[in-house]
Amino acid sequence: MSNFQNLLEKRRTIYQLGKNMDLSKDEIASMIKKAVSEAPSAFHSQSSRIVILFGDEHTKVWDMTEAQLRQIVPADQFEPTKARIDGFRAAFGTVLFFEDQNVVKGLQEQFPLYAANFPKWSQESTAIAQYAVWLLLAESNIGANIQHYNPLIDNDVAKEYGIPESWTLHAQMPFGSIVAGAGEKSHMDEVERFKVFG
Repeated sequence: MSNFQNLLEKRRTIYQLGKNMDLSKDEIASMIKKAVSEAPSAFHSQSSRIVILFGDEHTKVWDMTEAQLRQIVPADQFEPTKARIDGFRAAFGTVLFFEDQNVVKGLQEQFPLYAANFPKWSQESTAIAQYAVWLLLAESNIGANIQHYNPLIDNDVAKEYGIPESWTLHAQMPFGSIVAGAGEKSHMDEVERFKVFG
């Protein structure tokens, strides 16, 4: 099995994260920037936008998330929700993934024949960027998971970090040292999932 195949297996959803990191903030930020910069996008649009949060700023985004959730989750049912958010807060940092809708609209105007496809292709671009970051983090033994508290936290995030109106938040990725690994991973029967011809 190749190193890349091993890496595909190594990347897992890790929920129990910590702050005991071997790499510096600058090294991690450079890794994330490189992953996103090299991720493919439709028409090489480079529509993905990234905010990387460390320290108090990382904690702040999960404080905002908890505050928003308290407004919609009944108080007597909030404890499991709080425990989940505390898990993300315990991580070393968070990556926020956005897509710049000005890029999407510009491509729709430039290539009207494909106008309906560009929003879908933008979704694919952010998914590829997220996966690329996740793989590079896993390669460095950094655990991560993906969350989607958008649009619940969109306004708070935009106000706090000066996010342009054209940036749409798609995902949040807390990351950190691996406190506890993922459980066993099962796979569907190949017959149900794949067809090979020729």
